[in-house]
Amino acid sequence: MQIISRILIILSFFTICSLKFLHATDPPLSLDYYKSSCPNAEAIVRKEMECAVYSDLRNAALILRLHFHDCFVQGCDGSVLLDDTFTLQGEKNAPTNLNALKGFEIIDRIKNKLESECPNTVSCADALTYAARDATVLVGGPYWDVPVGRKDSKTASFSQVESNLPGANEGLLSIMAKFMYQGLSVTDMVALSGAHTIGMARCTNYRARIYGNYQTTASSTTIMDSNLKSLQSTCPEGAGEDNNEASMDYVSPNFFDNSYYQILVRGEGLLNSDQNLYSSIIGVVESRKLVTKYAEDPIAFFQQFSESMVKLGNITNPQTYVDGEVRKNCSSHLPIVITTLSTVEASPRFPQTESHLDCRSQLNGIKKTPRLLLFSNSPVVIRHSPPPLPTYCLRFALK
Repeated sequence: MQIISRILIILSFFTICSLKFLHATDPPLSLDYYKSSCPNAEAIVRKEMECAVYSDLRNAALILRLHFHDCFVQGCDGSVLLDDTFTLQGEKNAPTNLNALKGFEIIDRIKNKLESECPNTVSCADALTYAARDATVLVGGPYWDVPVGRKDSKTASFSQVESNLPGANEGLLSIMAKFMYQGLSVTDMVALSGAHTIGMARCTNYRARIYGNYQTTASSTTIMDSNLKSLQSTCPEGAGEDNNEASMDYVSPNFFDNSYYQILVRGEGLLNSDQNLYSSIIGVVESRKLVTKYAEDPIAFFQQFSESMVKLGNITNPQTYVDGEVRKNCSSHLPIVITTLSTVEASPRFPQTESHLDCRSQLNGIKKTPRLLLFSNSPVVIRHSPPPLPTYCLRFALK
């Protein structure tokens, strides 16, 4: 334990020094950055996210994951959204991201709306950060104010995807080091992992867990045995079906709550990296206590998640303040010509309909049920449970 403590102290010192050097001159983000230039920016993002999430609740997790993967590679600069070109190798096709990241079309639609009202103003990085907050709120999670003012990068880093992002079967000490390198604490690591309450994992990432020590950490119960049997039926032990997905929170997979931590306490975490937060010897002192705390106290989890998401969003790319930009098209930093279209190609998650109605007028008619009061840096707000899935809000036309 003394060796581990020394390693953590060294990592902490390196992290603090490196971050001070990198970010000492960064322009600060602010809550009112778009107050004059695009006062409706947040409302536009919120409206499009309502359409996306209410048409498929799983879209909330897609956007949260996009934001996390963006911020851990070069900072929150929209680099994860860039497509490959002849001169740029993007991040989308890096092994960790390939087949794991989805939801790009949602950000594209948000950006189209923003460009329509405020051309060349709101960065893709800020749009994604707003969207991640709204995705959380729309499935029952906490609200937090989002500081903005990021610029979009003109570069991406294929290599940093593999070196910076935590792996599903990675050891706890290694993951802790990756969070500390980003200026995030163990508390942030455990709280941000709570986003897995609405997450999905691919078979290739949880196969080692369900055919490994799952039954060792979990107590045998009828529910556990049934869940494990279901997981193994969709994810064969040898090979194949690598992209079959399972919920990381089988109790309430589409609802943002603290049941993810309760699952870890029972030893039933789907990923080795998740279960290690509670079961690893290294994590007994701090991460285990935090998992237990959040499993028992959803308010404490919500408060810390909000604070940690702000810290995550504040990981900036210093280079973008030198030569960054506001992209018109989030997938390319090259100038493009935008033409007016009456329809867009339907995606699997957004079947096209004939309706061209503003979905906000439809959503306003939904009765929402108060869920809980949350004290945060913002005024006290009332959370709502997601409304029943409506059949509208399935069209996204470029205007």
